[in-house]
Amino acid sequence: MAQNQISASEVEKRVNSGEQLATVLGISDPQIEGLAALGYNAYQQGQLKNAETFFAGVIALDNRSYIGNAGLGAVAMAQKPPKLDDAHAYLSRAAELRPDDATIQANLGEVLIRQGKIEEAKTHLERAFQLDPQFKDRGVNRARALVAGLDLIVKKAEQRQQTMAKAS
Repeated sequence: MAQNQISASEVEKRVNSGEQLATVLGISDPQIEGLAALGYNAYQQGQLKNAETFFAGVIALDNRSYIGNAGLGAVAMAQKPPKLDDAHAYLSRAAELRPDDATIQANLGEVLIRQGKIEEAKTHLERAFQLDPQFKDRGVNRARALVAGLDLIVKKAEQRQQTMAKAS
């Protein structure tokens, strides 16, 4: 099967006019999904640099890919130390593209907590909890545990403060 040749200038022209690179190059959605799956597998194996490369490739091919943005957000969170600003940017974009994804909402809420943006985090965490009423999503359950732990810390601090106030 013969393939049509396309010049770099034609690719640039079409991409600059708003066409997705995947469309210009004739790359199918299942092929992009395969690339995303490779990124997910690399992430699961702790190969963060490889995962980042795969997810960046997904976004390069289709900048409307929520999974590419979600993947890069997860990779940024997993870095040592975490790249919270990057994670926030990617996860915010993923949440724009897929607002009903409970895991994305939970991850975005976690990033915001780590950034000290508690009120903003609350909105995303409440959304994640609403989207997962059956407690089936592992990411949302992790967020529930994080919130419960923070709640316990706040209660203990308040108790300590009251005890100290009574003692003085």
